[in-house]
Amino acid sequence: MVATLSTTNSTTLERDARLINARGHEVRPSDIAVGVIIGRASEFFDFFVYAIASVIVFPAVIFPYVDALTGTLYSFAVFALAFIARPFGALLFVWLDRKHGRGVKLTIAMFLLGGSTAAMAFLPAYAQAGGLAVALLALFRLGQGFAQGGTWDGLPSLLSLNAPHEKRGFYAMIPQLGAPIGLFVAAAVFAFLLTALSPADFLDWGWRYPFFVAFVINVVALFARLRLISTPEFERLYESQELQPTPVGELFREEGRTVILGAFAPLASFALFHLVTVFPLSWVVLKGEPAEHFLVIELVGAVVGLISVVLSGYIADRIGRRTLLGVSAAFIAAYSGFAPQLLGTGSTGEWVYMIVGFILLGLSFGQSSGAVNSSFSARRRYTGAGTTATASWFIGAGFAPLAALFLASHFGLLSVGAYLLSGAVCTLAALGLNREWGGKEA
Repeated sequence: MVATLSTTNSTTLERDARLINARGHEVRPSDIAVGVIIGRASEFFDFFVYAIASVIVFPAVIFPYVDALTGTLYSFAVFALAFIARPFGALLFVWLDRKHGRGVKLTIAMFLLGGSTAAMAFLPAYAQAGGLAVALLALFRLGQGFAQGGTWDGLPSLLSLNAPHEKRGFYAMIPQLGAPIGLFVAAAVFAFLLTALSPADFLDWGWRYPFFVAFVINVVALFARLRLISTPEFERLYESQELQPTPVGELFREEGRTVILGAFAPLASFALFHLVTVFPLSWVVLKGEPAEHFLVIELVGAVVGLISVVLSGYIADRIGRRTLLGVSAAFIAAYSGFAPQLLGTGSTGEWVYMIVGFILLGLSFGQSSGAVNSSFSARRRYTGAGTTATASWFIGAGFAPLAALFLASHFGLLSVGAYLLSGAVCTLAALGLNREWGGKEA
């Protein structure tokens, strides 16, 4: 395949990169899938490394001047900062994309993300730096969130555009595989360190290792993604306007309804996302259970979630993505009525809560972005998909660990179920309002 390299939306550096990497290379769906999985897995590894450290490291190292519960709540408040910064980062990186090209934007975003993550490995403890340690943690977390606003590379959209019509649900779930993979690797690294090191050594230096690993993984992921966005197929879709960024103002003016409804459609899965990955770890650790024990449960849960994400693709291609999202939301609503209380019943209850939760999460999360992205016009799909994802994570996930732990500690685990139920109701309402997503075509 030969493509004329457009000068639009490119710098000299961007065009040279395409000439070097794209010559004679025809992109295949399998190539895109691998690039998408590597990219998303690296982002989620960063995400879960920080999330796990928020429970088992930062309360003791950064917030030792308060009790464990308050320290964890403070950690989750800092955790939420990334979701606040992400929309601002997205606005800047959309401008960079339009002005200097996707490769430049992605390189800056990935190095900022990796640099902010690696910088956390050098955080001084509160005992050494006092309030400066808290300020640095908040700053680096804001850096992570700001960078995540620019990591949208359009590869999931490229993947869906290359997908056979009858397998769009299967291809839609591929980007979502990054979440259980990232969780599995992050949980495995922390479980190993907790087992191999003494508590003193872990809190002194052992916890820093995963943050170094995150930077290395980001660099590998960056080159995997740059290789794909330098291909002639990507350039052809640039020229046809299908993968070009559009102004955010134009997006909201022309397709604002889709953005708003799309932001609420996946809330059931996004709320459940944190209620089976981050919140339960904090709850059992605060109750005195060893973190490494529960991380083993999360490792098994990640595998179950991975399988469920794959199954979501096959099921969606038979009954439709909108139908699968709706049915999953209904099951999540039912799950919210009894499951959170299981966390207070011992090991068996924890296993049931996590395994059932990951099954539901995989089925819903696997299609949470595909149905949204397909609703945008070709011209605005790239910006629309990224904007909707940013809004969904902010509304449905950013404050979930903080809200769940606060509710559980003050009103009991039943209140966590009510919180999850609200997400399921939002999903069902959004799907009901946007009937354009109906049937197998969605």
